[in-house]
Amino acid sequence: MNYTTLATPEIIKKVTDACAGRNITVHVVDTKADALETIKKLIPSGSDVMSGGSTTLNQIGYIDYVKDGAHEWNNVKEKILAETDPIKQNELRQRSVLAPYFLGSVHAITEDGQAVVVSGSGSQIPSYAFTSDNVIWVAGTQKIVPTLADAFKRVTDFVLPLEDARMKEAMGFGSSIAMWWIFEKSVLPHRKFHLILVNEVLGY
Repeated sequence: MNYTTLATPEIIKKVTDACAGRNITVHVVDTKADALETIKKLIPSGSDVMSGGSTTLNQIGYIDYVKDGAHEWNNVKEKILAETDPIKQNELRQRSVLAPYFLGSVHAITEDGQAVVVSGSGSQIPSYAFTSDNVIWVAGTQKIVPTLADAFKRVTDFVLPLEDARMKEAMGFGSSIAMWWIFEKSVLPHRKFHLILVNEVLGY
């Protein structure tokens, strides 16, 4: 399977319809710039916003946008990185999972609307699973696969080797999967999930 081929309009429509039944609102956009503009529209001014580590968020310009301060949000991650006391920084990280808006990406999306996330630390999983009332995922449509089994294979055969190589170059040590998280559906009416599907190859 080619994991870098963008999905067809027919497959994207199938995913969009399936996600609606799982209480995920899908926004289909053409470009990285469109994805960033969609995020800006989804988050009200004054909101506390946290994000996980994400190549995709970096590629669409979100990371630079929040660093530049040209927004009216409370960037929780900035406060964490600015704290020099290790104990206080850890406390801020623990509290960050309570941010009402949490942004990130997923590693695979099935045609039936399931989302698969893997993690080394698990830091993003509490927000995805329960604590953040608004979750926004951004993903290139090349991450869409037919089934859940294909999603697992995409992660182990494609995503992990690329992330392992990136970590070795950047940090001097490799990567491994410590946790898997599968989104089936949202059953709590106050929680809102948004998936921004971009017709560009983004992330792994």
